[in-house]
Amino acid sequence: MNLTVANIRDEADGIRSFRLVDPDGAALPPYEPGAHIDVTAPGGVTRQYSLCGSPDDDSAYLIAVKREPASRGGSASLHADVSEGDQLAVGAPRNLFALDPAAPEHLLFGAGIGITPLLSMAYRLQRSGSRYTLHYFARSPDTAAFADLLASDRFAGNVRFHYGVAPDALDRALRACLAQAACGGAAHVYTCGPAPFMQRVLAAAAEGRADDAIHLEHFAAEPVAAPAGGDQSFDVVLAQSGRVLSVPAGMAMVDVLAQAGIVIDTSCREGICGTCVVPVLEGEPDHRDHCLSRKEKAANDQVCACVSRSRSARLVLDL
Repeated sequence: MNLTVANIRDEADGIRSFRLVDPDGAALPPYEPGAHIDVTAPGGVTRQYSLCGSPDDDSAYLIAVKREPASRGGSASLHADVSEGDQLAVGAPRNLFALDPAAPEHLLFGAGIGITPLLSMAYRLQRSGSRYTLHYFARSPDTAAFADLLASDRFAGNVRFHYGVAPDALDRALRACLAQAACGGAAHVYTCGPAPFMQRVLAAAAEGRADDAIHLEHFAAEPVAAPAGGDQSFDVVLAQSGRVLSVPAGMAMVDVLAQAGIVIDTSCREGICGTCVVPVLEGEPDHRDHCLSRKEKAANDQVCACVSRSRSARLVLDL
């Protein structure tokens, strides 16, 4: 879609929101809380951004972008090169970070720009009358995007701000937040933010609940170490045709498939967006992505073809 930038607003120090609308005023495709979209910046770089508006508003998509000091062209271009009235190429919403409708209570933990998907969740949970608490960690009010909105009567009683928590006090603060849950270990935990923050949330949450009650969203991929001895080659078998393709060490599955004329859509090429996930019929994938849940990885029935490989000598794909 080519959407028009209807409004740009500075939400916090270094964080800017963009309200995107259809140029003809048409309703946009619906999405569920936690969804993200691909946005192509004027510089040509495509990045994924969480939708942070109300999912019940089909008139616009709202994203918030933090200008990263080490930007590779995505956030810097959106901050410097985009004005109200411009158009941006935007992909359809995808969701790898959905609310669990069966959860009796939802605990949302966000840090910095990680508040974006959680804000969308808060809109839905507030409207549905669900039991939830959003814990927002930031260095200071100046760095907390949407702080005024979250402090307003709309979310009254459901948002807790945690400013300036020292690193050595974070674990204690997280455990205190978890201990306040009315449903105890049955409450589901959702977290988004810098990787070190999320790891601390995951560790604290895992002390009292099952893996499938913990959900997270990555903004950037962390490197996954190759096995001892380095990557090995393996065969990919295409079940629909019986073709066998060799994937050498150092080459991605999607690239081998493309050379054979089978083009799999990709976006991030880092294993965080889920665009290139394909079904697996046989074999054991070597999961190196950050988009499949632990439960999904354990099932071994799908693989993120841009970064993952195979632990078995061959991998049979439903292609």
